Amino acid sequence: MPHLSTDPGSKREQERQFPPEPGSAPAARQFVLGVGWSEDVELNNRLSTVVSEVVTNAILHARTPFVVRVTPGEKALRVAVSDRSSVFPSKRSYDSLQPTGRGIQIIEAIADRWGVTPDPSGKTVWFEFARGKAAR
Repeated sequence: MPHLSTDPGSKREQERQFPPEPGSAPAARQFVLGVGWSEDVELNNRLSTVVSEVVTNAILHARTPFVVRVTPGEKALRVAVSDRSSVFPSKRSYDSLQPTGRGIQIIEAIADRWGVTPDPSGKTVWFEFARGKAAR
């Protein structure tokens, strides 16, 4: 899995491609946290949770290789996950005992902003976290 940007300590945009397999979720979390944008443990826990949700959706639903792009800024961190499926994520109404179906609700509750952008080869699900903002 080659890094498309090679400087892991860089504060500029970095991206990495992952295969659609379960081991990509922890690898994507490690990649995003490895950018070192924040030392705030609570923020990094929230960030890790949202990365897991978006990447797991790409693995389970898109079933294509995907790219995780991390753009660190002074005031906010933006993470974008691009896959080759044109199907947008949607809220699901599952019974509370179901082990799946709450990803969008989790993203909405934890990320400061999020959205989906179509592109010619599929879509990009993105989210942002503001630096120094109180835990949601």
